[in-house]
Amino acid sequence: MTTTTETRIETDILSALTGISSGDARDRARDRRPESREHTQGSFEALFIPVDASQVSLVERAAVALFVARLHRQTAAVEFYGALLRHTGGERLEALIVAEARHAAGEGPYGAFRAENSIESVTGPEYSVDSVEAAYALGDRLAAALEHAHLLVLHPRDAQRATLQRLLDAGWSTTGIVTLSQLVAFLAFQLRVAQGLGELRVADGGETAKASDLTELAAQVARIADERRREEVWESAAANATGPARAAETAEQLPPIPKVVEPPRFTQDVLGWKPWLEPLPVAEFTERHYEALVERERVHMPYFRVLARDPEALLERTLTDLDIFTNTDAGLPRADREIAAAAASRFNGCVFCASVHARFATEHGADSAEVQRLLDEGIDTEFAPRWNAIIGATVALTATPPVSAGSILRPCVGQDSMNSNYSTSFKLAPSSTGRTA
Repeated sequence: MTTTTETRIETDILSALTGISSGDARDRARDRRPESREHTQGSFEALFIPVDASQVSLVERAAVALFVARLHRQTAAVEFYGALLRHTGGERLEALIVAEARHAAGEGPYGAFRAENSIESVTGPEYSVDSVEAAYALGDRLAAALEHAHLLVLHPRDAQRATLQRLLDAGWSTTGIVTLSQLVAFLAFQLRVAQGLGELRVADGGETAKASDLTELAAQVARIADERRREEVWESAAANATGPARAAETAEQLPPIPKVVEPPRFTQDVLGWKPWLEPLPVAEFTERHYEALVERERVHMPYFRVLARDPEALLERTLTDLDIFTNTDAGLPRADREIAAAAASRFNGCVFCASVHARFATEHGADSAEVQRLLDEGIDTEFAPRWNAIIGATVALTATPPVSAGSILRPCVGQDSMNSNYSTSFKLAPSSTGRTA
């Protein structure tokens, strides 16, 4: 698609949410991670100023974002995404979304561990849109989206194939589900970075973000997104005027249930993964999709072919992730970053993610036996002081809503390594769209 509309915003969204000013200590710390900074902003733009809003509308994106921000109890984000919802045309929904988030609130993560770890399971409130009035006002699609967002945010261990079919039955497409899930994953990352940076800023005597500034910024984002949407609709209509009309789409169905044998415990072994959602067929890949993979050979991996259904979101997320883990300039060594990610995965209950990061931690110099002890005994295990600090900060920020971690981060980890403690939040957990084998 050829665009003439302005598609970038000058204001750094994360800095705006945390009240960081240009040139202050936190701003300079973020500059040590230039790729992460650029692509965190790029991820926001890919999801909230999208190239294609046909599968998930601007109002739906803003409504889900407000709901997730409320679940995380992030005041600045609630103000920003509430204003974004109003400015994208969802004024009538704002009070309802806030009420539903209040009804859905909890302190997670909740959910059932499997096999040998089942004793660690934690029950918690499950959410559904259960009032006739709310269901009517939200509509089937948005109601199903809020229920899915709640599952990913507070019940990450409880993802089931049937929950994805409910989204399809409510009118979502496979591609729409991927975008919706990527949006929730991005928000989980963004809000935790904001939590950590905000704590450090306030500890230094800084001020929080001003509501008026956030409202104005949201209006700017909504204006640019709407202009891009109008241009996309115009170009689509022009193309259809000279080509065949689009056929009416029927509700999609999930592919057959994959046959898997789940590991009985957390492990450093290489695990397979099979999706519940249909990966994008290789025959439908364009250069835009291949670019999003970063490494072209990933086209043979079902996980990346699922995420490639939203190539812009995948590209920005991947480049953010790479900088967080591989750019060790003045921050944590790679092994410590992987330990943080393994701890977050162990806490959330994703066997696949935990295996990847635990194995990388060992490969980059961590003691394999100690890494395995983290997997076997869990995040409450006592380690040496450094690991205790890293794991403690990680768990505090991985909780929903995040728990204050400033007293842990400042003396023991340092501001330059903030991102590594919760980088796995910005991954569409394999357990939410498929099953480990």
